[in-house]
Amino acid sequence: MSRKMPPSAISTNIDFNADGVQHGFLKLPYSSDQSAWGAVMIPITIVKNGTGQTALLTGGNHGDEYEGIISLQKLSNTLKQKHITGRVIIIPMMNHPAVAAGSRVSPIDGGNMNRAFPGHPQGSITGKIADYFNRVLIPMCDAALDIHSGGKTLDILPFAAAHRLPDKLQELRCWEGARLFGAPYYFFMEEMDAVSLYDTAVEKQGKVFVTTELGGGGTTTPETVALADRGIHNFLVYSGILQRNYIDPPADPKPMEIPSAKCYLQSEHRGVMEITVKLGQVVVKGDLIASIHSVERTGQSPKKYYATTEGIICAVRHQSLINIGDTFAVIAKPLLTG
Repeated sequence: MSRKMPPSAISTNIDFNADGVQHGFLKLPYSSDQSAWGAVMIPITIVKNGTGQTALLTGGNHGDEYEGIISLQKLSNTLKQKHITGRVIIIPMMNHPAVAAGSRVSPIDGGNMNRAFPGHPQGSITGKIADYFNRVLIPMCDAALDIHSGGKTLDILPFAAAHRLPDKLQELRCWEGARLFGAPYYFFMEEMDAVSLYDTAVEKQGKVFVTTELGGGGTTTPETVALADRGIHNFLVYSGILQRNYIDPPADPKPMEIPSAKCYLQSEHRGVMEITVKLGQVVVKGDLIASIHSVERTGQSPKKYYATTEGIICAVRHQSLINIGDTFAVIAKPLLTG
């Protein structure tokens, strides 16, 4: 017999059912050396106008990925009740402790928000936040957009993505949302570890889910922020909440797929990486992708890594220092549609 889960430790000063614009916090008690009766305060904005669809928009799932944080902060300042029909929930800094530290994971518990679902109300700080999303926020929404980029360690071709799903109608709705986001590419992704992803938690509840990778290197560019701004606008139009026209991208998005785990190339050596390919480069099986040079001694030949399949380089490691297990390149394949 399953036992009833305890209530979430998170409270909020937001009324999710009230019309208008509200700015507030998700408040999670956290006692530390710096604050005995402190709290993790996650900023949140709700814009609601009558009945309709609900979109849940998130950035800062990883704290060193900034396009979503910037674009959603701008949206929280500009979106008005009169602009929409329905409800928009905006959380620019999902893993707020990680954002404040400029790190991928939480400095409090080392938690990776995108590996913490479904979470637990009596778990770690990161697990408690995941639980609140899983049991409170996801059930409220009809569609969710989670904006990622490569963070400090990866450079990635800008794309929006969906996943292959058992429910093919749900899959089609997610795929169409990814296409209409308006990034240069849109992907079907086979994740390396899908079990505990936020993506999976949303999809399991039958919702439309779109994620992105919009660049990397732990920074932004004018182009990637503009891409996020446009994509958020288009996602709200697609969700039926924003009664405006789509903003067309400069060129038609190209459909791609990361079909299997063998598309992720991982190092089996420590050293300094000499990458020999560029983002967007076409490769065939056997092409040299990277050489890893020893940091222990001279006179050693570098360890060479080759493409395991043909396709397009869609991600490369941003940092040259590399360790065993680090992904240094990802190969995607063009996807024929229609």
